[in-house]
Amino acid sequence: MITLNNQSALVTGASSGIGWAIAVALGKAGANVAINYHLDQEGADRAAQEIRREKGRAFVIQADVSDEAQVASMFQETLREFKALDILVSNAGIQKDAKFVEMTLDQWQGVLGTNLTGAFLCAREAARIFLRQGLVPNRSRAAGKIIFVSSVHQAIPWAGHANYAASKGGMLLLMKTIAQELAPYKVRVNAIAPGAIKTPINRKAWETPEAEDSLLKLIPYDRVGETQDVAPVAVWLASDQSDYVTGTTLYVDGGMLLYPGFRTGG
Repeated sequence: MITLNNQSALVTGASSGIGWAIAVALGKAGANVAINYHLDQEGADRAAQEIRREKGRAFVIQADVSDEAQVASMFQETLREFKALDILVSNAGIQKDAKFVEMTLDQWQGVLGTNLTGAFLCAREAARIFLRQGLVPNRSRAAGKIIFVSSVHQAIPWAGHANYAASKGGMLLLMKTIAQELAPYKVRVNAIAPGAIKTPINRKAWETPEAEDSLLKLIPYDRVGETQDVAPVAVWLASDQSDYVTGTTLYVDGGMLLYPGFRTGG
């Protein structure tokens, strides 16, 4: 069983969906967890209660990850609470969908601001802390771990979602570049790229039988994913069991990246 005892984590966008499940899983593995939310404090409080129910330590903190000052304050508060930081899960993300020719600048900048600039701001703040702390062998073999929650759409084009796909494609090379830069300092940087997961952000794609049947045509494994399919992957990437893994994306997608349309010819 993986344990993250004596380690502290910050999970952004953790009031629902994948972020919520990851925060709870990290807490159950023994980590102290700072649970970030933007608007949904009730959801963040539920995650903290779930961790405390298992005798873990958690607190919730509000911040808009696209705002540099709010990000800096969030990390400072996390350090005041836990005295150290070992794990960042950069999960906060939004969608503002539109056909490309109808997409507004607000829709473009809003998604890029949260999904990509937010990932940059949080990763930069975490990296600064990790480098300042240095290696603490009794906590982890790494000086720090950064885990981005990306999407299969860092690789698969998605008509009607140009802003979202661009943000996740940018995240891919952000992850790889800083993994390369930070590896000599024993800071590991990786990403998880979920496929279709049952979360509030994509409810319309799976909440009716008809919608789910249509979605399953894209998933060779023939089921829509759950948040619990993703959370254990984050725990593993945060642990010493993955100490030689950096600069990698783990796809949790039921085979969506296998281009299932080619099953019937090509």
